[in-house]
Amino acid sequence: MEKKLVLIDGNSIAYRAFFALPLLSNSKGVHTNAVYGFAMMLNKIVKDEQPTHILVAFDAGKTTFRHETFKEYKGTRQKTPPELSEQFSYVRELLKAYGIPYFELENYEADDIIGTLSLKAEQEGVMVKVYSGDKDLTQLATEKTTVCITRKGITDIEEYTPEHVLEKYGLTPLQIIDMKGLMGDASDNIPGVPGVGEKTAIKLLKQFHSVEQLIESVEQVSGAKLKEKLTEHKDMAVMSKQLATILRTVPLDLAIERLVYKGADDDELYDLYRDLEFKTLLEGIQRTGEPEQVTDVSFTIVTEPEAAHFKQADAVYVEMMDVNYHKAPIAGISVSGDGQTIFMPGETAVSSLAFKEWAENQSARKTVFDAKRTVIALRRHGIEIAGVDFDVFLASYLINPSESPEDFAAVAKLHGETGIASDETIYGKGAKRALPAEETYAKHVSAKAEALSRLDETCRHELSENSQNELFDELELPLALILADMESEGVRVDINRLNEMGTELKKRLAEMEKTIHTLAGTEFNINSPKQLGVILFEKLGLPSLKKTKTGYSTSADVLEKLAPSHEIVQHILDYRQIGKLQSTYIEGLLKVADPDTRKIHTRFNQALTQTGRLSSTDPNLQNIPIRLEEGRKIRQAFIPEKGDSVMFAADYSQIELRVLAHISRDEKLIDAFKQGLDIHTATAMEVFHVEESGVTSNMRRQAKAVNFGIVYGISDYGLSQNLGITRKDAAQFIDRYLNTYPGVKEYMDTIIREAKEKGYVTTLLNRRRYIPEITSRNFNLRSFGERTAMNTPIQGSAADIIKKAMIDVAERLEKEQLTSKLLLQVHDELIFDVPKEEIDQMERIVPDVMEHAFELDVPLKVDYSFGPTWYDAK
Repeated sequence: MEKKLVLIDGNSIAYRAFFALPLLSNSKGVHTNAVYGFAMMLNKIVKDEQPTHILVAFDAGKTTFRHETFKEYKGTRQKTPPELSEQFSYVRELLKAYGIPYFELENYEADDIIGTLSLKAEQEGVMVKVYSGDKDLTQLATEKTTVCITRKGITDIEEYTPEHVLEKYGLTPLQIIDMKGLMGDASDNIPGVPGVGEKTAIKLLKQFHSVEQLIESVEQVSGAKLKEKLTEHKDMAVMSKQLATILRTVPLDLAIERLVYKGADDDELYDLYRDLEFKTLLEGIQRTGEPEQVTDVSFTIVTEPEAAHFKQADAVYVEMMDVNYHKAPIAGISVSGDGQTIFMPGETAVSSLAFKEWAENQSARKTVFDAKRTVIALRRHGIEIAGVDFDVFLASYLINPSESPEDFAAVAKLHGETGIASDETIYGKGAKRALPAEETYAKHVSAKAEALSRLDETCRHELSENSQNELFDELELPLALILADMESEGVRVDINRLNEMGTELKKRLAEMEKTIHTLAGTEFNINSPKQLGVILFEKLGLPSLKKTKTGYSTSADVLEKLAPSHEIVQHILDYRQIGKLQSTYIEGLLKVADPDTRKIHTRFNQALTQTGRLSSTDPNLQNIPIRLEEGRKIRQAFIPEKGDSVMFAADYSQIELRVLAHISRDEKLIDAFKQGLDIHTATAMEVFHVEESGVTSNMRRQAKAVNFGIVYGISDYGLSQNLGITRKDAAQFIDRYLNTYPGVKEYMDTIIREAKEKGYVTTLLNRRRYIPEITSRNFNLRSFGERTAMNTPIQGSAADIIKKAMIDVAERLEKEQLTSKLLLQVHDELIFDVPKEEIDQMERIVPDVMEHAFELDVPLKVDYSFGPTWYDAK
């Protein structure tokens, strides 16, 4: 087999991935877009190239031998965004899982490592492929080395061979160095000759071949001004060429044979993709090292349950084959206690009077795995389980939210129970998932039920060690039962209104299409990037900012930059947004609405985020877009169950900033909230040193961005992106903010110090988040840990407060015997279905309960409203 060496410019590809993809993060708050893009690139490279040898080269540091020649080399480059820096350690983990070696060498750049190895490989007769986003590497192209440069995004590649370089520039690959010497390179701060651009450089090189020959023959250059510049800056041109030249004699102790590619470790890749929550990439991996079930379980399959079977039972496990427990049938139920474990097939269990009586007996205390799921699954069969006093799933989540798997075996393993197989092992994966023989899965479910009793004791002890008993008993477990009621109840949607909105949006799209065609002067398919590119960049003559293999790029970022150039562009952006509302939200909601009850039953994830915040899935009702009026109008379809009721919405006003004021004890922040001032205006007044009348809308917008940005540990890069300002201005803004609110700065310093000492931070209700990154030797990981330490107590405390409010509201509604129902929680907002005769009471009860859910040094403020739809309640 012919050898093929693939060399990858690690820094360049990571940068490309970071800026090509949206700023993604997983539920733990780790930014992942660069890692995801890098993984996609590796998948493509390995599949397309089938390399026998491979290496990823990284830059070792900011200073290289080139700085000895020109100390300002790369001096104009902005500091790497921390959102990218923190991902490099995960990129290296990705490479380890992929079985791909990586290398860096002090004083040299990745380019030099690649240049040296490509030359060495050529001398040994090995074919080479180089991957980078930096066109400087095209100088390496030879008959044996092809240089692949990313264009749009990361997987659109342009291959540079000597023939392609000649076709594109009319030069040889080595003349690329001379071209850089003459025209310079702004990205690397290589000066070149002032006033000489790419076209001039190419023209000169076609005539004189190299920088040196050009200098020797400068008198032959036509044009007095150009001749003068070349003469005056000849030393600069020679130095620039030297800076642009990739060194191919780096002292590397790397034989090509050490770079043999043996393939990825699927188990390691699976674990990494799971932790980073790369669901699409996970689907392409088949694990190999899953252990078989080893637990020796003594159990009995029972087809006629009797009361005696449940006399000593203290644990129950309900098995379903699908994560959507609102629809999935119960495959089986196992009950365990005092050394006796029974398994009942699903139909047997739910039709058993003996099981129903035990399940509904409040005095029979029960340990379960995922109380919410268990309650809803049994409720669907007319069984109202009572006496649930421990939930291993929730307890494990509280003990360490960074380890929050949903699979029972994985959770059990975290607490010392290693003998239980994963569901994937027993039932298979994806489309192959199915029930095996009854004896097999009966044993599996029984092993879970039997383990629950032991895990109960273990997890209770760990909660006690963490001082989290109160958090579990008084907040999370009661909340699980309230969420079960909310999910079971569901929220009604007006199917007719959804269909009307769909029709309205289609009509609006047709009108927008006509407007766009008129502005274009011709009809074309707006949804075709190829046709749209021709209209924008050829017919209308707009500047092309990016190109793809199939033509011009018409991505959102390109169009947003072009919007000021022609009115058609904004119409196209609006057309796309309306199209997404139609397809994703109108049609999406219609698909999940129950045809009989006309209700949507979302699932609230209680044990997912590390901050304690709830999230919503199938569908995600917390993510309905409300910035566009058309998006807000989707809430018109959410209505009360009965015509004589209203939708009642109550939400906390700036709860995270109020928590920040309380935790930081900053006097100015506290005073602003106590006076009832608009906090963003107050911040703008302090930061810009103006009176209230002098605060402009832009000042308030900037103050708002930094107020909320501080809560989320924003960086100067993140703030600059939000406000459309330079990173330098953003950094100055953050500094002014922290000088204005010294208590916030002191809080940040103190919480980072405490996190380093303890290894974790806590919320006001003692929710804990471990931050191992905060003591990392890796600067980028450590920076991520510091930002996490700062924002978790704020976000987590706000999440705890609204959870407490949900419990208190539910208790108050029951106490006052009201029929109003809590339907949804959307971040800091609670949505109720309220009969009209109870509105007066709800106006009094809900704000009072929410504002007193937790006592802070500043008042909690709740805004509320109501109307015939959710839209009208805002």
